[in-house]
Amino acid sequence: ELEGVEKALLALSYGVHVIGSRAADGTLNAMLADWVMQVSFRPRLLAVSIENDARTLRFIRETGAFTVNLLHEKDGIHIARKVVMPSEAKKVRGRPEEMAKQVIDKLAGIPYGLHENGCPVLDQALGWIACNAVEFFPVGDHTLVIGECVDGERLRPGEMLIERDLGWEYAG
Repeated sequence: ELEGVEKALLALSYGVHVIGSRAADGTLNAMLADWVMQVSFRPRLLAVSIENDARTLRFIRETGAFTVNLLHEKDGIHIARKVVMPSEAKKVRGRPEEMAKQVIDKLAGIPYGLHENGCPVLDQALGWIACNAVEFFPVGDHTLVIGECVDGERLRPGEMLIERDLGWEYAG
């Protein structure tokens, strides 16, 4: 049985995004994220909430750069399914030791280019935003990354995929 506050939090609507990042050594990563929002006009700032032990957070701290790719309502589910699991298999509890050593390339099979900041921009996104990380705030089991929007583009007409359309939930 869910608590009242958990039920209320699960009623919130979230867009579905792919956060693109790169490590200092050039290794690329993609992560599914729901908790993304604009927080300022001047300068244009976004807030992204990322799990404290996420590879993406480590990469953003190393390079100070990331992209936010908005998934399209029509076909974004295919991309979401490819990037939903952690890149580092050790994050999934109960994995046998040999499997836990695996690092999955979540961008394999997804058409993308690189922004000048070196982070992935998905060809089939609704749109994308390139950001420079300007602040990091610990917030419980996540870190809030504030990114200054330095570039972006709407690539296609349509609407953004939202979590409710997937039948998934990441809240509570």
